[in-house]
Amino acid sequence: MTETAVATPPRARTARPKLDPTLADAVDAARAAANEAAHATMTVGEHLGCTAEADRVATHWFVCSHPGYRGWRWAVTVARAARAKKVTVTEVSLLPGEGSLVAPAWVPWTDRIGDGDLVPGSVLPTPDNDPRLEPGYTGGELAADTDPAEASQLRALVAELGLGRQRVLSREGRDEAVDRWLDGPGGPDNELTRAAPGECVDCGYFVRLGGSLGRLFGVCANRYSPSDGHVVSLGHGCGGHSDVVAPERGVEIPPPVWDTITTDDSLFD
Repeated sequence: MTETAVATPPRARTARPKLDPTLADAVDAARAAANEAAHATMTVGEHLGCTAEADRVATHWFVCSHPGYRGWRWAVTVARAARAKKVTVTEVSLLPGEGSLVAPAWVPWTDRIGDGDLVPGSVLPTPDNDPRLEPGYTGGELAADTDPAEASQLRALVAELGLGRQRVLSREGRDEAVDRWLDGPGGPDNELTRAAPGECVDCGYFVRLGGSLGRLFGVCANRYSPSDGHVVSLGHGCGGHSDVVAPERGVEIPPPVWDTITTDDSLFD
């Protein structure tokens, strides 16, 4: 059995527009339009050339000599009608070239915000499709702790009465929090923990979180610790561990009010 080669049709070539001689000679008209757009605050430098955009449409390029726009170029687009000798300026713009200083690419505000960026007075809307959350009537991580039939009845009752939180953490939201907290200052891998005499899991100031997050995290309640009031992992530690006690010191007995130990021998002479 032999394979039959299938011939592919040749691709259609797009013809490049030819530079119109009349438009190419309109350097003075293009420069005058660029000077008018500059409003005497910018400068139009030497002519860099002319490129064809389409039939009877071309763009003249000029250097922008302003020191604040190094590498930018004036682009003046000119055109003419068929069988017409008059050249018309259709557009004047200032465009960046190679090596020019340009503003960074615009990023939406929702993509720019990062961890801990909220400040007093700012409001961050929660999207309806946030994967970190799920409807409150599902019960979240507590749903697996009850009988399925009982949980279903409970969710129906909560939804009907409008009780409970509208949204709770989803499994993805809890997993993100675990990764973020373990990598953060309350995690086990930092200089504070390496120099600590013990870990938080054995510390009396450690208050364990509820739910599944309590298997790995708690809150520090030592007022003198830099982690006080913050979420810390079981393997975290600091110098304020509760098992570190001060050394015992001897008790100094004050002198007696009445001296009943020494005697005055002069009384017996």
